[in-house]
Amino acid sequence: MIAKLVTAGIESLWDYIALHTVTCLIPAFFLAGAMVSFVSKEVIIHYLGIAAKKIQSFALAAGGSFFIAACSCTVIPVASGLYYRGSGVVPAFILLWVAPAANILALVYTGAILGYDMAGVRLLAALLMAFIVGTVLTVVFAKEERQRDAQGDGTPTTGKLLALEDIVLLGLIVATLLAPNYLIQKGPYWQKLLVWGLGTVITIGYALTVKTREALTQWLKETWWFVRIIFPLLLMGVFIVGVIGAILPEPLIKKWLGGSSLSASFFATLIGAISYFATMTEAPFVDTLMKHGMGKGPALALLLTGPGLSLPNMLAIIRVFGFKKALVYTMTLIVLGTIAGFVAGNFIF
Repeated sequence: MIAKLVTAGIESLWDYIALHTVTCLIPAFFLAGAMVSFVSKEVIIHYLGIAAKKIQSFALAAGGSFFIAACSCTVIPVASGLYYRGSGVVPAFILLWVAPAANILALVYTGAILGYDMAGVRLLAALLMAFIVGTVLTVVFAKEERQRDAQGDGTPTTGKLLALEDIVLLGLIVATLLAPNYLIQKGPYWQKLLVWGLGTVITIGYALTVKTREALTQWLKETWWFVRIIFPLLLMGVFIVGVIGAILPEPLIKKWLGGSSLSASFFATLIGAISYFATMTEAPFVDTLMKHGMGKGPALALLLTGPGLSLPNMLAIIRVFGFKKALVYTMTLIVLGTIAGFVAGNFIF
């Protein structure tokens, strides 16, 4: 039995490393390092910092996240890079939530597999949940955010966020992160690697052309910092998820997810919260469960929390942002996901 569980964990870990580390995490870590190294801290503080207008910062974070096709683990380096560059905790956590839970690629794929009514409700629920989570975090961590603001190094300005060459460089990194999933939605994995490799070569060539040796060294140092504190926990979490997947009795899960009861949505939310779904993989998984009797309400709950939360995600958030923020964020999303599934199952679908 122990050997079987260890094997399940290793298989989960192997699949994660083989399919997600190269094309997803590597560019995500470099993007986080570039944000810390090249993006104007003062301008980030102006638009997304503690003193910024809440509606403005919430909307910018949610709107920008809509275009980032990233899983719950891949987006952590990006969100943490934004946070350590001066963003308030709320925009960083909205990015953590919306990018995996409601990015445009996942929504289109959801519509194609589960119907565009499900995709539309998923988008509206994710955005509404993002604003509620933002409000909760604002209230709970108001004192801490004010202290961070007081420790700033000057009055924020509205100057240039980035130099032109840095805009191009970050654009190339983002393209390298997103292109494999956007361009190769079906087909063998080597095609994604090819797209990633081409983007990486172009990005490296451009960086060597426009950046000084000192700037490149600083970028690599910042990137390594994110890798060192986040990547080991992601691997540990993925291994644990594989073990849990081997333990859970599948027939019983399917039975508990039927109908539109509050308990069914809550259980679906918990499954999503501890499981790991790469972006877009949640849709076919939910489709399979629905064919075996899963209700539409619990399906929505799983679609929301599955990509947006995961055990590896929680462990990494604890390391980067602290246990209290991770706990408030996770518990709030579990409650909201349960409510969203119940309401949708009984009053919308």
